[in-house]
Amino acid sequence: MDSATKDEMQPSLPPGSSCPGPEWPEQERAEQLARGAALKWASGIFYRPEQLARLGQYRSREVQRTCSLEARIKSVVQSYLEGVKTGVWQLAQAFEAVQGTREALDQAHGLLQGMVEATETLKPLREQVAQHKQLQVLSQLLPRLRAVPAAVAHTQTLIGAQRLLEAYVCLRELEQLQEETWAPLGGLELPVFEGLGPLAEALGQAVEAAAGVAGQLAREDPALLVAAVRVAEVDARHTTSLELPPRDWRRRCLQALQEGLERTHFGTPLLLEPGALAGWLEALRVALPAELATAEALVAPCCPPHYKVVRLWAHTLHSGLRRCLQQLLEGPKLGAADAFALLHWTLHVYLGPEMMGSLELGPEADVSQLEPLLTPENIEQLEAMFVTQIQVNVAQWLQKALDGEVAEWNREQEPGTDSSGFYHSPLPAIVLQILEENIRVTSLVSESLQRRVHGMALSELGTFLRSFSDALIRFSRDHIRGEAMAPHYVPYLLATLNYQSALSSSLSVLQPDGAGSGDLALVEAGLDELQRRICRLVLEALLAELQPLFEGLPSRRWLSSPELLDDVCERTVRFCQDFRRVRNPAVQLLLAEAERTVVLQYLRALMQGRLVCRGADERIQAAQRLQNDAAQLRELFLGLRGSCLCPPGPARGCVPRAAPGRTQLPAGRPTALSLCGSARTL
Repeated sequence: MDSATKDEMQPSLPPGSSCPGPEWPEQERAEQLARGAALKWASGIFYRPEQLARLGQYRSREVQRTCSLEARIKSVVQSYLEGVKTGVWQLAQAFEAVQGTREALDQAHGLLQGMVEATETLKPLREQVAQHKQLQVLSQLLPRLRAVPAAVAHTQTLIGAQRLLEAYVCLRELEQLQEETWAPLGGLELPVFEGLGPLAEALGQAVEAAAGVAGQLAREDPALLVAAVRVAEVDARHTTSLELPPRDWRRRCLQALQEGLERTHFGTPLLLEPGALAGWLEALRVALPAELATAEALVAPCCPPHYKVVRLWAHTLHSGLRRCLQQLLEGPKLGAADAFALLHWTLHVYLGPEMMGSLELGPEADVSQLEPLLTPENIEQLEAMFVTQIQVNVAQWLQKALDGEVAEWNREQEPGTDSSGFYHSPLPAIVLQILEENIRVTSLVSESLQRRVHGMALSELGTFLRSFSDALIRFSRDHIRGEAMAPHYVPYLLATLNYQSALSSSLSVLQPDGAGSGDLALVEAGLDELQRRICRLVLEALLAELQPLFEGLPSRRWLSSPELLDDVCERTVRFCQDFRRVRNPAVQLLLAEAERTVVLQYLRALMQGRLVCRGADERIQAAQRLQNDAAQLRELFLGLRGSCLCPPGPARGCVPRAAPGRTQLPAGRPTALSLCGSARTL
């Protein structure tokens, strides 16, 4: 098909039409692709010369195909034009129908305007009819309406007399009459019913007041409590056509029950004197179970089951108590006794079998859902408060006991003794009793508090030992300087060794069950240090006694006569005669240290002094003197061990003598026996 034929078959489009034309890029591209495909096909078909003979057949075939396509296109265009014609005709018919409908609507609008005007002329008549109906209703209800003021006054009297059910019946009758007049009067409220709102509020307040003292009414006047609850329940199920706000007396009744219960037990602010908290808690321990028993036995039968009175009572008392305790903790700082009482009461008494854990309290109380009275932060606060104040008190008590003990060191009398003759003082027992009682008492509360107090007790005991040691140093310094000469200086030093032994042997009483022994390591180290310091002070006093005698070593007098060492032994025996009043094992350590001190001082005097032997006879004499001194010192300390380790009672007149056995001394320390070796060397 040539291009002229194609142009004739293509329908002409009016100017401005939106139908696609040759100017569209897509159409041009499609034509180019079609031409290219046709050329490609033709070049493929007629590529060989022998196929050119069939060109006429191909041309006639394409002409037939083109005619077929044109016929189909004409058929499609014809059907399209027929459809357009039908659509135009239908649009014309619809337009005519719309025009007819519009004319009918205009006529109806005119008729309605006429009816409105006619209705406006009937409005006065309608008003007259409504007024006639209202007057008819009022005329029928007039006798009852005249009785409304008297009924309101009567209802008010019933409320004042606490006849709540009768008052509610009268109120409902008045409200029923108000409903009967409200609808016919078109929502118009008559002045005669203006007193019903205050009357209903007065009855609601009476119901709340009765519910607020439910416990008392259940014992004294249960009928009034039942009437109040029934009024609240009946009113909750009542519906009205009046446009009034809901009274919700059931909620107000339950709220009054809770508020009255809290007001009874926790209404007044808790302002207690120090130490009075335990009495208040004890009163609660008695009052709260009694209140729950009253609720279960008396109040619950007066209320519907869905009130769950026992659960309401338990949870209300618990929440009120919890809020009261929180206010108490936010107020002034509690004392140690009050903090301990509060911890013990809340953790053990409140949940114990006497209160919330009682077997008599049924499952309806639902105590398992109660929150803890004290939060972990509250418990931490109370424990820290208790430990801090107890630490201050313990420190004061220990210091007072120490001051009393130190004041006795300058007395004219010797230290007191026990029934066995050993030096004795109540100080160790007082110290241990103070600490042990605090640790033991806190075990009644919780393990955490016991651990805190145990750590505090060991800390304070360590502080006490340091203070005791410092007091001993001041006592010794004042005695040596002559500022405060103690008549019995050494006996009181020896008595403190017994104090140290008593503390050391009884230290285990401060260890709670299950605690590790490593907690006592610092205290034991402090006791060992105190023992060493006391021994050092005693030995310094012994050296002060012997120093003038050792200054004469070595000398011709020492070489020629044993009198010098006899004086040393005599003074040593006199100094050590009170050692027998020291308990084991301190006395053994003290004797070992005394022997070591005397021997070292003896050797030091020999080494520092100078003696020139004029011949072999004098050297032999010096060696013999050393052997005799060694034997004498050995006999001295063996005798001291024998006398000091015997019971102190009959030993006052004992004379030191050699014991059959020899006491084992610490390794590496010089003894009197080592003098024999020195003599042999000389």
